[in-house]
Amino acid sequence: MIVLGPVVLILSFLGMEFMAWFTHKYVMHGLMWRFHKDHHQVEKGFFERNDVFFMIYAIPSWLLIMLGSMNGLWIPVWIGFGILAYGICYFLIHDVYIHRRFKWFRDVDHPYFYAIRKAHKIHHKHLGKEQGECFGMLVVPRKFYQEAKKTYMLKKEKK
Repeated sequence: MIVLGPVVLILSFLGMEFMAWFTHKYVMHGLMWRFHKDHHQVEKGFFERNDVFFMIYAIPSWLLIMLGSMNGLWIPVWIGFGILAYGICYFLIHDVYIHRRFKWFRDVDHPYFYAIRKAHKIHHKHLGKEQGECFGMLVVPRKFYQEAKKTYMLKKEKK
């Protein structure tokens, strides 16, 4: 079980990228647009209604970890930790790196991180719930990565 656990955690983490893409496109830009709308508009204040989605992912993670631990079911515990790991990654990349809600670090000098920011900017160019694109966080369209890589190489050549 010790070997299987980290594999389940990694698969859960990777699965969360699809889950995040799906819920972002069909739930946040659909049924729950009311909560996500303020994330696409500049409004005063630190918190957004959009922050409710933190709980939508945190609660299942917590329940899987807690209930799995209480009942000796380790697969749900590892799944819960995979969801938690994705949540931490999401917070660091989306809230800290992309939106700068916390001023903890500046740009990471790597084409992949430039591509993530570009894809997110493309997503935010649409203020309404329709016509959205780039709903994922970690997987970005290849064209943005290739564009970022070219820019990165040109910057390196100038130095």
